[in-house]
Amino acid sequence: MDTGAWIARSLGVDVAGPPERVQELWSGYGAIERWRLAPSAAGGPRSVVLKRIRFPSAGSSHPRGWDSDRSDARKRRSYEVERAFYRTFAGAAEDRARLPALLAEHESAEGALLLLEDLDAAGFPARRSAVSDDDVGACVRWLASFHAAFLGRTPDGLWERGTYWHLATRPDELAAVEDPALKDAAARFDLAIGAARHQTLVHGDAKLANFCFPAPDERCAEVSAVDLQYVGGGVGVQDLAYFLGSCLDDRELTADADAWLDRYFTALDAELAERGVDGAPVEAEWRVLWPYAWADFHRFLAGWAPGHWKLSAFSERMTRSVL
Repeated sequence: MDTGAWIARSLGVDVAGPPERVQELWSGYGAIERWRLAPSAAGGPRSVVLKRIRFPSAGSSHPRGWDSDRSDARKRRSYEVERAFYRTFAGAAEDRARLPALLAEHESAEGALLLLEDLDAAGFPARRSAVSDDDVGACVRWLASFHAAFLGRTPDGLWERGTYWHLATRPDELAAVEDPALKDAAARFDLAIGAARHQTLVHGDAKLANFCFPAPDERCAEVSAVDLQYVGGGVGVQDLAYFLGSCLDDRELTADADAWLDRYFTALDAELAERGVDGAPVEAEWRVLWPYAWADFHRFLAGWAPGHWKLSAFSERMTRSVL
């Protein structure tokens, strides 16, 4: 298929030249491209982003060697889930949990195309490798807004249990865990989270790299997020623990994690109150599950990448507290 012609037909505007390659997708499953658009009389965007999903014909190329039929099936399913989320759920997130708009999609035997709003052009052109308190605060508010928007929502068409490290999808990584106490407790961590009365949708991969920020010279009051491949049922503190672990070092986590947890619940309670929902029972339950969220991801990393920098002393302490 002529991708440029498909974009032109989908948007009713001509493309202006070949695409810009933004980045490769994980394990060789395609690429992200930016397509420039010709000016139109009606105005409209001057660029769009294409997520070009291409299923490998000869196996994936996982950077840590986790290549298997199970891994391939999980990744293929993740792209189905992302498309289902954009079609059915994304509108409920509203502007306070900003996401790129879905403009068009196409599926084939070889993969799929997902045409999305260009967040760079929409005012979120920056990515962060280091964060300020304003940056972290904006991401924490985004998570609270997202979780409030989907509290009690059934994840039809999504992962029944969100996050890319969900235990049922990671038996190979569990088998590789060397700590017998951690391996034996994995099902208990999973059960505690899955049995929670107050469930929402979790982003499932809410790391720093998946947030888009305003320009560096602008105060960070709002962010947008991308990569909804592992969205599904869960509890909000799963996303929060994973996010903080992606951008704060051990010293910062030890000093500030509790304060960020408090700020998250302040934002969540306010979001739920606007929807006429009492946030107190949600907060009470999810605070109990906070160390379980850490332990669940710690379990995954211990098998997937022993020695990973995210296996911090803070994460170890949280895990030991529920072992």
